Amino acid sequence: MKPEEFISLYEKYISGSCSIEEEQLLLTHKDSFKLREEGGKYLVDDSEQDEQIGQRVYQRINQTISTPEPKTFRIGSKWWTLAAIILLTLTVGIILFNYKSGNVVKREIAANPLNKIKQGSNKAILTLADGSKIVLTGTANGNIANQAGVSITKSKDGELIYTVATKNEKNVPPVYNQISTPRGGQYELVLPDGTKVWLNAASSLKYPTYFAGNERSVQLDGEAYFEVKKNLKMPFKVNSGNATVEVLGTHFNIKAYDDEDVMKTTLLEGAVRLHSKNSIATLKPGQQAVLSNNGGNINVKEVKTSEAVAWKDGYFIFKDTNLRDIMNQISRWYDVDIEYQCDTKDKSFGGIYSKNKDINELLKGLELTKLVHFKIEGRRIVVTR
Repeated sequence: MKPEEFISLYEKYISGSCSIEEEQLLLTHKDSFKLREEGGKYLVDDSEQDEQIGQRVYQRINQTISTPEPKTFRIGSKWWTLAAIILLTLTVGIILFNYKSGNVVKREIAANPLNKIKQGSNKAILTLADGSKIVLTGTANGNIANQAGVSITKSKDGELIYTVATKNEKNVPPVYNQISTPRGGQYELVLPDGTKVWLNAASSLKYPTYFAGNERSVQLDGEAYFEVKKNLKMPFKVNSGNATVEVLGTHFNIKAYDDEDVMKTTLLEGAVRLHSKNSIATLKPGQQAVLSNNGGNINVKEVKTSEAVAWKDGYFIFKDTNLRDIMNQISRWYDVDIEYQCDTKDKSFGGIYSKNKDINELLKGLELTKLVHFKIEGRRIVVTR
């Protein structure tokens, strides 16, 4: 194989367009060439070891990730471009860093192209006050229900919208609805007060068809991102786990899964007050409150908010993230079970991955570290050394 042919094949692998046969060809010739990166291009060179190249690229990745991020994290923003650059650079860095070892593709994953696990999508179940259920995934757009003076509409973008029909009908006592996402699902809705909610996989939100009294109160299990409509006369409260988050109008994320050890509340805009049995904490933008599911005091720390809300905008962002935490996220989004056949206590990883990609690409990226391997058996992922 000529050097230029190897480089072309290598670039195809990085872009994710390699066939199984081309990946095997890459493995066959992996020890024949050494690469260096120059001006965004790859050249064959014997003057530098692969580990040195990879280390330089990896250091550049860490510097990029450490740059200040914007307050919002939306498609079309500068962050979208930055995320794409980091994603590509990270893939290059990991491959170069482990290139000499030859562990580019683990055969358990690549060997079975028919072993296809689909990524998650917008899907949820709406439970009305009378107990009837509406599967939102297959429901046509437009009005889907009317109850207690409130119209429930599904928009063309798949968003669920609650609208109070008339002021007079507010005399009708509010009833409660619940929206639940399965593993492999997420959903957006607009509450009767105009508050926007993004619900992550394996989560549920219980709320009234309209808000009455002195406060707006909802119950969350799992994870959700809130953009609360400001109303000084009616504070918005989220009851989740062992705590209550109280706000007037703000943007924040709550992660409170039963199968995780802690509840995390991350503030992007405004201010929130977190109440638990033993303590109270007020957050400022850029801070995260961590509370153990077993109780205890609330711990507040400075964080990169983009990492907490990346799920909403189609990304996994890991930074020194424990392997079990990573696999929990994978399990929820791809609707798979996880089996561990090794100790994962001290294994942490970093990286940015698109949630719209096939699960194999994500697992390959983790495998390139040589710290962990995976085997897919149906809808189960076996984690080994």
